[in-house]
Amino acid sequence: MADKQVSRYGRNDFDDSPRDPEVCTGNDSTQEELENPNLWPRPLARKWILMLFMGTCLLYCARMVMPICAVSIADTFHWSKIDTGLVLGGFFWGYCLTQILGGHISDRVGGEWILFFSASSWALITAGTPLLTRIGHHTLALLTMSRFLMGLLQGVFFPSLASLCSQRVVEGERGFLMSTMNSGCHLGTLLAGGLESLMLDWYGWESMFYTIGFLSGLWALVVWQCFLKGKVTLRQMKTSKISQWKMPRTRWLSLFKASSFWAMVFAHMCMSGTSYTLLSWLPTYFKESFPHAMGGMYNVIPWLAAIPSALGGGYISDYLINKGYRVVYVRKIMQFLAMGVSSIFIMLLSRDIKFHSAVIFISAAISLSTFTSGGVSVNVQDLTPSCAGAVYGFMNMLGAFTGLVMISVSGYLIEVSLSWSTVFSLIILINTTGLVAFLVFGEARRVDLEDYNQVFVI
Repeated sequence: MADKQVSRYGRNDFDDSPRDPEVCTGNDSTQEELENPNLWPRPLARKWILMLFMGTCLLYCARMVMPICAVSIADTFHWSKIDTGLVLGGFFWGYCLTQILGGHISDRVGGEWILFFSASSWALITAGTPLLTRIGHHTLALLTMSRFLMGLLQGVFFPSLASLCSQRVVEGERGFLMSTMNSGCHLGTLLAGGLESLMLDWYGWESMFYTIGFLSGLWALVVWQCFLKGKVTLRQMKTSKISQWKMPRTRWLSLFKASSFWAMVFAHMCMSGTSYTLLSWLPTYFKESFPHAMGGMYNVIPWLAAIPSALGGGYISDYLINKGYRVVYVRKIMQFLAMGVSSIFIMLLSRDIKFHSAVIFISAAISLSTFTSGGVSVNVQDLTPSCAGAVYGFMNMLGAFTGLVMISVSGYLIEVSLSWSTVFSLIILINTTGLVAFLVFGEARRVDLEDYNQVFVI
C-alpha cells in the first residue's frame, strides 16, 4: 500500500525521476488550449509577446529617465545629494505599495486592462514631468511626488504580467515569455542610456522625458486599438472549470503554511535584493576601482550580454519541460544557474583583477542571473495560477524592500570597511541562502486549490 499524490496533469510528484512519466509534447499543449478558453491562440500569443516585450522595454526607459537626468536636473535647481536621493527614492516607495493590489485586480479582471491603464498613466506623468518644474517654487516636492506616482503605477506591471502568464499561456511556454520580458528590461536600460548620449547634451534633459512619454503613450494606444477595443470586456475571467481558477478565501491560510510557497518567496526576495544592489553600486565600483576606464564598456556590455542570455534561458527551460523533464527539476536547475553559478563570478570580483576581467566576470554574473525567469519568477504560476498576480505582487513587494535594505547596508559596509569585497561577500551570502531554501523546499505542484491535493491508495 502506498500513498501517491497526483497532480492535475496526472504526474506522480513523488517520483524521483527527472523525467515526467507523461511527456509533454506539442499535442499536449494543443489539448490544454482546447480545454482552457482563457489561453491565447498561438498567433495572438505571438503578437502579445511582441507587444509586452516592447512595453517592458518602455517601462524601464521611463523608470531610468530620472536617474539618468538627475545630475542635470540637480545642477539646474541646485539640489544637494540628499535632495536628489529623496526624489529618486520616491519611486521605490510607491513601487512597493501597489504590487499586491495590481496582481489581485489582474487575477479578477484580466491583466491586459491593468497594463493598458498603467502604461497610459505613466506615459502622461513622464511627458508632464518637465512641466511640473514650471508651476512654482516647489520643484523638489513636485518631482518627488511624480516619482512616487510613477512607482505606484509601474508597481502593477509585473504582477499583471505574471497573472497574464498563468491565465493566458500554456505551462510549457511560460519560461520563454517571462525571459522575453526580462530581456526587454535590459534593452530598456540600454536604450535609455543611448538616448542620453544622443539627446541630453543637444536638446536638454526635458527632451528625454517628452520622447519616452510619447513612445509609452503610443504603445498604450496601439494596445487599445489592436487588442482591447471591442474585443475584451472588463469582467471576471471566464473558465471552463471554475474550481480550478477561483481560490476560496479559506485556502489563503493554508497557502501561507506551505513550505514551497515560502521557499519561492524567500528565493525571490534574495534574488531581487542582490540584483538591486548590483544595479545600484556597479557604476561606483568601476569608477573607484578603474578610474581611467571607459564608462561605455561597463555600462553597456553587461546589459547587452544579458539580453540573449535571458531569451536563451527561457528557451532552455521550456525545451526541457516540453521534452518531459519534471517542472520542479527544471525550475531548480535554472535557479541554481541564476544564484549559484553567478555567485562564483561575483566571488572572482573580490580579487585583485584587471578591468577587462572585471567586465567579463560581471557580464557573466548578470547574464546567468537572468535564468531566474525560468526558475523562481515563473514558479509562482506553477504553485498558484489562480492568484499568480497577487502572489507575484507580494513577492515583488518584499523583493523591493529587500533591495532598499541591501543597498543601504552595502553603502554602510563600503564606508566602514573601504573594501568592495565585503559587498560582494554579502551578495554571495544572500544568494546562497535563498538558493538553498529553494533547492530544499521548492516544488512545482499547485497549492492554491482545495481539490488539488488528492491521495490515492494503490
